[in-house]
Amino acid sequence: MAEVWKSAFLIVTWVISGFSLASAQGCGRPPVAENRIVGGSDATEGKWPWQVDIQTSANGHICGGSLITADWVLSAAHCFPNPSDLSSHTIYAGRYQVNSYNSHESSHELRRVVIPDGYTEPHGGLDVALVQLATPVTWSDYVHPVCLPASGTLFPSGMLCYVTGWGNIRDNVPLQGAGKLQEVEVPILSQSFCQEMYNLNQKETIDILHDMICAGYQKGGKDSCQGDSGGPLVCQMVNGTWVQAGVVSFGLGCAHQNQPGVYARLTSFSSFLHRTVPELQLYGRGDHVCAGHTLVLFSGLLALLHILNR
Repeated sequence: MAEVWKSAFLIVTWVISGFSLASAQGCGRPPVAENRIVGGSDATEGKWPWQVDIQTSANGHICGGSLITADWVLSAAHCFPNPSDLSSHTIYAGRYQVNSYNSHESSHELRRVVIPDGYTEPHGGLDVALVQLATPVTWSDYVHPVCLPASGTLFPSGMLCYVTGWGNIRDNVPLQGAGKLQEVEVPILSQSFCQEMYNLNQKETIDILHDMICAGYQKGGKDSCQGDSGGPLVCQMVNGTWVQAGVVSFGLGCAHQNQPGVYARLTSFSSFLHRTVPELQLYGRGDHVCAGHTLVLFSGLLALLHILNR
């Protein structure tokens, strides 16, 4: 009997380990846990392990993006004005400092860029791009995917989220020094309130379309800026998982009053995401982490019952 209970103990330990493993491999859970963005601050290295740096041979850093699988990156369509021009782009994963050495980074050429049919320019919506890497990334504590939302996932007005990037820290003022990844916390704004604010602008008509989501402050002061385009707006859900709500798309200037940041609303692109990357699991629709938990638990319990009934 002692041997039976010893075996049972080992099985239970295995089940618990399985839960830990499944959690570690799930999206939206940075392995490095914590116990420019305008108005932001330096992020901690490894805090946003899905963030990538997109560069061109002619201009250096141009945009951000986020890892969604080992060989797919999500960014903005306007970052790729010529989607067939792949050779001039390089994507860096595991990067923390845009102007200095990064011990955890890897560089990747592009295999293809997929833009939604009908995209013309950011103000017209559809401002997302899926970028397939020529070589996959290797997951680590500093390279990890973000979760993407299913169409029914809610990001209510007032929810505090983060936007990250290496863009300008003020209008026409680039990030200085080593260029550490910047982060800033901004609240989600209702579509109607965002539209009201942009209606106050007499110089340019801006329509906040159904596939856009706004985040920021009416008074300004904190925002994404040029060079942050394509980067992620991420929100932490009640279970602690980080889910990407939007892709940095456009604004009028940076952090100006009544001109909050406008992002591509990812809940509007579920079909596009699944059609292009069929293996992608969306948060809120049979999450693969939960499925992994269930499978590990079920297998462990079967083994435990088999031992106890022998």
